[in-house]
Amino acid sequence: MNTKIKFTPVRRKNIGRAPWGYTPDPGDMYLLMPNIEALKILHESFDHLDNGGSARVTSDWVTSKSGVSLSSAGLLNLYNATEDREEGKAKRAKLVANYTAHRKKRKKRLTKEQKINNEIGQIQRKLTLKKRKLKAVAEGPSLENRPETLPAEPIPETTNFEIRPNPGPQTEFLSASEDEVLFGGQAGGGKSFGITVDPLRTVHFSSHKAITFRKTNDELRQLISLSKQMYPKVIKGARWREADKTWEFPSGASHWFRYLDRDDDVESLQGQDFTHIYFDELTHWPTPYVYTYMRSRKRSTDPQIKPYIGMRSTTNPGGPGHGWVKKMFIDPAPANTSFIGVDMETGDPMYWEEDDPASGHMRGDPLFTCRFIPSQLSDNPHLNMDGAYRASLLSLPEVQRKQLLLGDWDVAVGAAFSEFDRDVHVCEPFQVPEGWSKFRTCDWGYESPACCLWIAVDFDGKFWVYRELYTKRVLASDFADRVIEMEAGDQVNYGILDSSCWAKRGDGGPSVAEVLNKRGLNFRPSDRSPGSRVQGKQEMHRRLKVVSRQNPTTGQEEKYTGLTIVNNCVNLIRTLPSLPLDKSNTEDVDTKMEDHAYDALRYGCATRPLVPTASSTTNMNINSIDVSTDPVEHYFES
Repeated sequence: MNTKIKFTPVRRKNIGRAPWGYTPDPGDMYLLMPNIEALKILHESFDHLDNGGSARVTSDWVTSKSGVSLSSAGLLNLYNATEDREEGKAKRAKLVANYTAHRKKRKKRLTKEQKINNEIGQIQRKLTLKKRKLKAVAEGPSLENRPETLPAEPIPETTNFEIRPNPGPQTEFLSASEDEVLFGGQAGGGKSFGITVDPLRTVHFSSHKAITFRKTNDELRQLISLSKQMYPKVIKGARWREADKTWEFPSGASHWFRYLDRDDDVESLQGQDFTHIYFDELTHWPTPYVYTYMRSRKRSTDPQIKPYIGMRSTTNPGGPGHGWVKKMFIDPAPANTSFIGVDMETGDPMYWEEDDPASGHMRGDPLFTCRFIPSQLSDNPHLNMDGAYRASLLSLPEVQRKQLLLGDWDVAVGAAFSEFDRDVHVCEPFQVPEGWSKFRTCDWGYESPACCLWIAVDFDGKFWVYRELYTKRVLASDFADRVIEMEAGDQVNYGILDSSCWAKRGDGGPSVAEVLNKRGLNFRPSDRSPGSRVQGKQEMHRRLKVVSRQNPTTGQEEKYTGLTIVNNCVNLIRTLPSLPLDKSNTEDVDTKMEDHAYDALRYGCATRPLVPTASSTTNMNINSIDVSTDPVEHYFES
């Protein structure tokens, strides 16, 4: 190893993303502690680069050995910045030059026709870029009607100004390494401060180009006002252009502020590229169109700033976009957990489908990573001092109070099942005790999702939904094979299936129900008599009702419900709390929404009405349950 390794702590001047191989000290965010093993692996990787090794392959090796993610561009930045490796760098430069010369020779061997086609393609690309630039100039950088451009005036500078984020979620948000991060939850958690401070980490790069969005112009002014209080005090020479609603920094960096009232407003940014994209109050946009479109604008050719490129958003639960934001950031993984970005249609993680030498990504690599960081009012000491703001939140109606004060994503205005409480109705997986009856209930679909739920019934008649199958575009025969595979070794007594599956197809072939039952699944049709939908929904309300009962073991009052869902049934837990009522018939749910898991559960509840008992454990033989494999406390989970 040619370089001297420094294993001593390093003190930094500003809060931001920590250098690779270092982590902030929990007691002092300005003190960086070295990860000794990771740094040893890093310097060992430099020997591979000295010998002409691939940066992509080497960075993957470093990531797998150290457990700390490092991109190929980041590895090269660290390598080039390292001193005392001149001999190795010269050797690598020679090997790279030889490889480049080899590629040039191959290029010379191109046929005349191929050369002409390449030149035509280059000219076409240049013309396209010219048209986009002319369009951008004609429309101006602003999305609203642009007033006459005024010269930028410097804002008075203030020295000795230091920004310190609040410990906890605010600091985690500013140091997050994921590609896309949502910072939200309770109102008053310091989200606006976090989204305004974050761009300051990289404004010293000339290639830094950020943009912040709000839904309306009035809302945008609040963020602009906050930036005016902060930016000129931190960055000397920062200039605000009112006409363009843009900050300009001495390094050449810029930060745009725009509002997007309609989805198609975002298309005026076609041809623009940004290194940092921010959405404040993301749930104010009713569809994900604006957000997903801006993913195509996130790019830069500067290798120094590439590790920092990303999208950051803030929001509270609720609003027109509550559903899609929850599906994108809340449902895929627990809070404060990094996860692979999901397909909004299927909910499946997205990966590179083939190798991409230009970016260094291989087939099977995640397309991008995401993370949800919840914030609480208690995390913001500046707003939580006298309790006045908390008192105003306590006075709100129940749904808004749960969303803004508790940061509850499982409630929504107009929700059909507002009584759903994740703390009561959801439990950890457990071994179903012997003697409990089991059955499956299924809502079929091909273009729409098909959902099959497995339910265990305890000695009191309580439902425990312990397994889920949620598929799309799967043939009935293949669906049957999946069901048989999942319940292998499981004693399932019978199955309930949407009765429409018994309808014959136009070609006279077997119905869906016939295909499934020929495989031995023993499905019987659900009730489709008049009023059965409303009756099934009412039965679900009876099972979801939460009551307080005395635990015979502890003697304490605990919450009890007639239905509990194991947390691996992610699609039922995701869709049931936010399923809205039908506006034209408030006794039923909106069937245009994602109601497939709800329908499956409704079929099952309708076949086994809940019969109230005098005691929650009258018929329950607790001694017959092996508490080592089945925690009885889930029965009385509070």
